[in-house]
Amino acid sequence: MILFPAIDLKDGLCVRLEQGDMARATVFNRNPAEQARTFEEAGFEYLHIVDLDGAFAGRPVNASAIERILESVAIAVQLGGGIRDLPTIESWLGKGVTRVIIGTSAVRNPQLVKDAAKAFPGRVAVGLDARAGRVAVEGWSAQADLPALDLARRFEDAGVAAIIYTDVARDGMLTGLGLDATIALAEAISIPVIASGGLASIEDVKQLVEPRAQKLAGAIAGRALYDGRLDPAEALQVIRKARRQAAEGLARR
Repeated sequence: MILFPAIDLKDGLCVRLEQGDMARATVFNRNPAEQARTFEEAGFEYLHIVDLDGAFAGRPVNASAIERILESVAIAVQLGGGIRDLPTIESWLGKGVTRVIIGTSAVRNPQLVKDAAKAFPGRVAVGLDARAGRVAVEGWSAQADLPALDLARRFEDAGVAAIIYTDVARDGMLTGLGLDATIALAEAISIPVIASGGLASIEDVKQLVEPRAQKLAGAIAGRALYDGRLDPAEALQVIRKARRQAAEGLARR
């Protein structure tokens, strides 16, 4: 289980949106690299970065801000937003991104996901964003007539490292993770699933380490970290304790 702190970039700034609406953005830090260092110093081991402008434009837009983050921290980084061709994927991986996230193109061009996962084993994830169980694309501004599970199953044998499942209706709203749907997805496929959207408190983190959520690979935390509702030290303590207990359980077998 990994807890990923989120850095969403709009106009070069670190922001959080409500339900993916670019008109409902709150700026939390004008220096994304500084924010990344803060997360690293807090003990997080993996950053989740999204180029929001890139998701709408279909190409990287906040490249300079992302590059400064990569230069500023040593921890792993997964990046999504505007990644829609192999040259862009290769470029970001070459610059130090640990894992790229393909979202819109997973729907529009699924062959890209398969080609990328083959070319870069373990370094390609699929961003599966859903509204009422249906896939949302292009920065969540459009809806595809495709059930989320059907999209996930397309990549079962493609070598995808993870699926990041975001409940669009919950994202940025601090209403709690929609674990029922996320766990159901994780149990229906063999690809590791990361929960995203709505994480609001330490209670959500505790739910992530309950037995019923054991198939989840991680979760993304955003607004709750920025506004102080979720204490990083407390959250990471819960995660680390669960890891120790799991390791001890395996050792006893």
